[in-house]
Amino acid sequence: MVSTVAKAALGVNENLIIQKRRLRNGVTPKRISIVTGTHGDELEGQYLAYLIGSFLDKNLDRLNGIVDIYPALNPLGIDSISRGIPMFDLDMNRVFPGSKDGTMAEVICSSIVEDLLGSDVCIDVHSSNIFLREIPQIRISVPTAGTLVPYAKMMNVDFIWVHESATVLESTLAHTLNTRGVKTLVVEMGVGMRITKEYGEQLLDGVLNLMKQLGMWLANAPEVREPILSVGRDVGFVNSDAAGGFVPCAQFGDTVRKGNHIGDVLDPLTGTVTEKVEAICDGLIFTLREYPIVYGGSLLARILMPEKGENAE
Repeated sequence: MVSTVAKAALGVNENLIIQKRRLRNGVTPKRISIVTGTHGDELEGQYLAYLIGSFLDKNLDRLNGIVDIYPALNPLGIDSISRGIPMFDLDMNRVFPGSKDGTMAEVICSSIVEDLLGSDVCIDVHSSNIFLREIPQIRISVPTAGTLVPYAKMMNVDFIWVHESATVLESTLAHTLNTRGVKTLVVEMGVGMRITKEYGEQLLDGVLNLMKQLGMWLANAPEVREPILSVGRDVGFVNSDAAGGFVPCAQFGDTVRKGNHIGDVLDPLTGTVTEKVEAICDGLIFTLREYPIVYGGSLLARILMPEKGENAE
């Protein structure tokens, strides 16, 4: 069943419409919500939404509960290939919880939150931007870690990053829902404006496993990987010192040691290497530059350092 979550009038007799699809079977009232498309340049979640809907259509008799799929919270952004809400120059994930008496964006966000309340778990799917590729991961703020980490471990991601909370997070959908009793996991994976099929398929297995653990899936669930859990572990940021084209020689997800050669910044005019890029620490490369043109200070990689007393493999 497809229904309208929020609607607002636009110019030229058009409307902004936020929709969801509900798949329901069995007797349990347990509910999982899959949310994506908050940023118009993040499309990895679009494929996950398709995979979940398509899979459950073929196996609805094995579902025991409710799965709500919200594929496009920011359809204007998706249609115009822009990160925020076009015309308003707004990052939608800085408007929550919204207001019933506010601007159009605030009213829309308020309606979305109201519709999501009552979910047992919400999976808020994001991608990286067009510049960086992220390993499939779940990011959790320290205050919610005790509640959310057990659920995150069920999701078949490679990495769980527990980080210090920041004031800006108070205006995100995840913070809003977590403070209102909806366990919300923020997934980051892939790269902006692209779809990585294997990541969507990896997360589908995770969603089925989570549903199984909640008693919402009546068949066997796929086996899931044991994620790396980072609680208070340091992260090394590799930034470019020169301008040019970045060509990595390390692979995404590689474990490296300090001083390892991980790429070069090239000058196409002179035919020279302007910077030999080296790892600044031991650890796992969980973010790697995707868009090659860089300037001084551009982020090239993030490296998760080993726990204290542990050596990189």
